[in-house]
Amino acid sequence: MITVLIAFGANLLVAIGKTIAAVLTGSASMVAESAHSWADTGNEIFLLIAERRSARKPDARHPLGYGKDAYIWSMFAAFGLFTAGAVVSIQHGIQELIDPEPADNFAIAYIVLAGAFVLEGVSFMQAFRQTKSSARQRGRSLLGQVLQGSNPTVRAVFFEDAAALAGLLIAFIGVLAHQLTGSPVFDAIGSIAVGLLLGVVAIVLIDRNRQFLLGQAIDEPTRELVLQRLKDRPEIDRVTYLHLEFLGPERLFLVAAIDLVGNAAEDDVALTLRWLERELEGHEFLGEVVMTLSAKDEPSL
Repeated sequence: MITVLIAFGANLLVAIGKTIAAVLTGSASMVAESAHSWADTGNEIFLLIAERRSARKPDARHPLGYGKDAYIWSMFAAFGLFTAGAVVSIQHGIQELIDPEPADNFAIAYIVLAGAFVLEGVSFMQAFRQTKSSARQRGRSLLGQVLQGSNPTVRAVFFEDAAALAGLLIAFIGVLAHQLTGSPVFDAIGSIAVGLLLGVVAIVLIDRNRQFLLGQAIDEPTRELVLQRLKDRPEIDRVTYLHLEFLGPERLFLVAAIDLVGNAAEDDVALTLRWLERELEGHEFLGEVVMTLSAKDEPSL
């Protein structure tokens, strides 16, 4: 939640500053950047909703909880980035190429771009630290965690802030080239480039949310970790079946067929299975656990 709140505050301040600069300078790149920041600000609201709604407890209508709501609202945010950010920036850049307008007061644009870089950098570092910590815990690379991690809000903030920093550099080059050459063509190209960058980021985010909504496969290291923890329990002799799927960010649904140690009576076995389910559901990453018995001829995992 803190990562999204920091991103929201930074993007709101940056959007206001860029809008003022765009009005005063008439720069196409600054118009694109202001559209980008307003899109990011609106997206953070969707991400805040995603965090809040996905944390709701299971109820009679949704016995597995509301975790996947995070992917739905993050999908809305990605569509917002595409339409309000990418499309507007590209459209404005093309318009500037067809009917260029003069720009001045370039110093204002540079000051706003520098301030925006600092604020976006603070937000990006928060997302970077959180992602790096999660990557270290799961033995993944930073990029692997960004793409494969199950938390869509952190992924969105990471990509949006990285795109924002890259977009600021593009805008700076466009404004500088416009000032040095007197030609607004470079500024317009900068606007189009920012739009294309946002479009790529939006498509990546849309695809990742779509995959998790469809049922993203659990990565092999996580599956092996869960399997080993089951095997390490003194009550379990062997595991013959294991199914894992995401219920939401950092929450898993586990179904396992196991062979218990010994040969207890049916009533005792049922009690042991229910106890194991409750015990395992106490783990922070396991939201729902269903245990069943293995058949004698089923091979062990």
